[in-house]
Amino acid sequence: MTTPQRYAALLRGINVGGHKKVPMAGLRTLLTELGHGDARTYLQSGNAVFTSPQADPDALAAGIADALRGRYGFEVGVLVRDHAYLQAVIDACPFPAADLEPKQLHAIYLARTLTPADLTKLDPAAFHPERFQPGDRAVYLHTPDGLGRSRLAAPLTRAIPKTAGPATSRNWNTVVRLAEMTAGE
Repeated sequence: MTTPQRYAALLRGINVGGHKKVPMAGLRTLLTELGHGDARTYLQSGNAVFTSPQADPDALAAGIADALRGRYGFEVGVLVRDHAYLQAVIDACPFPAADLEPKQLHAIYLARTLTPADLTKLDPAAFHPERFQPGDRAVYLHTPDGLGRSRLAAPLTRAIPKTAGPATSRNWNTVVRLAEMTAGE
């Protein structure tokens, strides 16, 4: 029997402004009903951690998205990532995370890695001092005045091609916490 792997499920666009409501208790129940173990959630914005012997994160994401559609009646973009990936995102951060407030640094998780041509329509100099840097199935976003005041966040999100699959952003506190939660006991 395969040893269960610990994963994080990142749900896009739920519980924002009263739309696409998914109670976290309901999400934990849904994950358990799908046969996943040790289902836990973090915050109200669609972060769950669970174990599964399944080794294919994309298949796990598709199964969770299908179950959410069946239960709640709407589409939810779902990405599933293991601890090694979440830690690699932290380790590869091109910005000085330790010197920044968590509200100033975000990771936008994607289904696929962007190509150099994907973001050529954005002129980084036009948004200075805000900055972005593509990574492995992620884009790092540094917003010195926070995401709520960002002039770059919306154009960057619009510039990400739909072929990149679901894109969902997390602030640095959440990025770090999900890596910790998937590290195991």
